[in-house]
Amino acid sequence: MKTKHHILLATITVTMLLSTAALFASAPAEAGAPAVHNKTLLDLFIEGGWVMYPIAACSIFTFYLIGDCTMRTTLKKAAPAQHVEQVKNFFRQGDYVSAYNYCKANPSILTNVLRAGISLLGDGKHDVEEGIVAELGKENAKIQTWISYLSVIGVCTPMIGLVGTVTGMMKAFGSLATSGIGDPSSLSGAIGEVLVATASGLFIAIPAFGAFYYIRNRTMSVMHHIQDIISTLFRKMPYEALAGVHIGDEELYAAMPVWSNDSVAAEDTEDETPA
Repeated sequence: MKTKHHILLATITVTMLLSTAALFASAPAEAGAPAVHNKTLLDLFIEGGWVMYPIAACSIFTFYLIGDCTMRTTLKKAAPAQHVEQVKNFFRQGDYVSAYNYCKANPSILTNVLRAGISLLGDGKHDVEEGIVAELGKENAKIQTWISYLSVIGVCTPMIGLVGTVTGMMKAFGSLATSGIGDPSSLSGAIGEVLVATASGLFIAIPAFGAFYYIRNRTMSVMHHIQDIISTLFRKMPYEALAGVHIGDEELYAAMPVWSNDSVAAEDTEDETPA
């Protein structure tokens, strides 16, 4: 399943990059204008200088993140309908052990949060609510970590392009200092590096920022939907009947303190001592 997921993301990334390359490289000539040599994407890439390599890496990572985060934040992925219906059936029957086992065997954001809440049923309503909130925060943090990289790319790519702008300007002024305006080819090459590097950085930053805000809001909507489902499931939960019950296979490490055991042993010894 994960292999199919990554193959699909790679296909989407390559398709988007090729479409972007075609739009970026196309420069149709005006009607009646003399025929000129249209620069290819490779020509623009070379003209942009060394900064085009990190910008290209950022562009690939951006398209990958957009596809991956969009897939992660669909309701079909985060809270599959079959998971919701199956867990509802277990809750109707009062079979919380089977509900826990089902959630563990079918991981998703919804089932991971439900598993945490079910495992705390014996500890009371307060602990269950705290456990659900903590698990929701953990699942949200996993997604937000990847989404935040889009914001980082949106900030960094213009800075990378600015570095290319500065280095291009340095080359342009260096060309003017050495050969003056008698060698326009070297001057135009340096100016081209300035323009291409700046445009490329902005060309990646704009969709990265747009995708960041879109996917972030989409994630919030999904989390609210999952909260509504969980609130419905745990409404009127008979916590009194489940008091002290341990559901799940997690090991419980907390035990009676050592000094308590020692005091009990000492009392037993005193009781056995003859008067």
